[in-house]
Amino acid sequence: MARAGVREWIDLAVLAVPTMLLAMDATVLYLAVPHLSADLRPSDAELLWIVDSYGFLVAGFLVTMGTLGDRIGRRRLLVIGASAFAAASVLAAFAPSPLFLIIARGLLGVAGATLGPSTLALISTMFPSNQRALAISLWATCFSAGIALGPIVGGVLLEWFWWGSVFLLAVPFMAVLVLTAPFLLPEYRDPAAGKLDLASVFLSLAAVLPVIYGIKQHGGVVGGVSIAVGLIAGWLFVSRQRRLADPLLDLRMFGSRSFSVALMALVFTMTAIGGVYLFVTQYFQLVQRFTPLVAGLWLMPSAVVLVLSSLVTPRLAARFAPAHVVGVALVLAALGFAALAFAGGLLGVVAGFSLVYLGVGPLMALGTDLVIGAAPPEKAGSAAAMSETAMEFGIALGVGVLGVVGTAVATDGEPLLQASAASFTHGLNVVAAVAAAMTGALAVLVLGLLRQRSPGDS
Repeated sequence: MARAGVREWIDLAVLAVPTMLLAMDATVLYLAVPHLSADLRPSDAELLWIVDSYGFLVAGFLVTMGTLGDRIGRRRLLVIGASAFAAASVLAAFAPSPLFLIIARGLLGVAGATLGPSTLALISTMFPSNQRALAISLWATCFSAGIALGPIVGGVLLEWFWWGSVFLLAVPFMAVLVLTAPFLLPEYRDPAAGKLDLASVFLSLAAVLPVIYGIKQHGGVVGGVSIAVGLIAGWLFVSRQRRLADPLLDLRMFGSRSFSVALMALVFTMTAIGGVYLFVTQYFQLVQRFTPLVAGLWLMPSAVVLVLSSLVTPRLAARFAPAHVVGVALVLAALGFAALAFAGGLLGVVAGFSLVYLGVGPLMALGTDLVIGAAPPEKAGSAAAMSETAMEFGIALGVGVLGVVGTAVATDGEPLLQASAASFTHGLNVVAAVAAAMTGALAVLVLGLLRQRSPGDS
């Protein structure tokens, strides 16, 4: 079997830039929340939307963008998306109001949705199967590093600049990508792909966004109706995909147990991460009273653990069954969340969160490879989009749902940022306890399902 050469590994390094920035933008605001709150004075609901709108719109548009890349060319879509991402970053940096920032973050999400599927799909076609696991593991490491480094980089920038600087960081890197991609990266498109079905695009968005809005309404008639509308749209979307000769999302991929179980693990694990990460980063500033820079430095141990655990995953996957690697990773994450549920001081929070990331690293790397490996090359963009959707939607859902739970526990009708140290810590403990129960149950479920997969299942 042919092996990738130096050119392919250089291309992988180029693709690492948008991957890291895409993930970084999901978390870079966490340490900037007190600063932008003091400047823009958003309500608690607006604050959650500012943090969350990016991830939700990334998740909402990923399936569309993954399929679009298969049709018009993955490199072309990457260049278009990188240009739009840079422009939206400038808008977000100079947002004069909470609503403007929410809209700018939404535009960043739409642009960001082009980056992940394009990079991951290009990697799947650049590397043969015997090297794909390592290449995807390095991609997952970059994605993990972006999530972990977002608050750290934000803390460094906030030490000397205003909160908008965390967005401007992406502009020069995206400009370099736009200029170099046509010369360095290969192009790939599905020659047999049909036209993009706009009705499916609309239904995919109508399935995701109303459900998210309904969750954020904390129940009630409006929230219930919104969720119902989203579920109906989701049913219509699935029904339409089954009838189309060239669907937006090929549902046959879900026939692979590895594909379905890996997606499930990614969604619920990243839900747990999204909610807990919001409270951990705020804990350093609101409870420990650290500056953004010092808070970022206290996140370094967990970031290092996340990167290292992602890097060793290919060796683990070569020696042990995927079910065992994913199952043990989830157990470690559950133990870390449990430690956070009982943490009352700084060292307990740092140690617990580092243990969480020790388990999350292998899950992200191997889970992504299982998803991509289950799809044919011409559907790599769609499969990559589903993997990205699982992670982005999970992070955003964690902020939206677990963020609401933690806020309710930590406050009594007062703004979250004004909660007492003891109340805020209690909110973190409760959110971590929910995350521990979720990932513990998921570990048992994944071990059972992956160990029972059929011999022909990829």
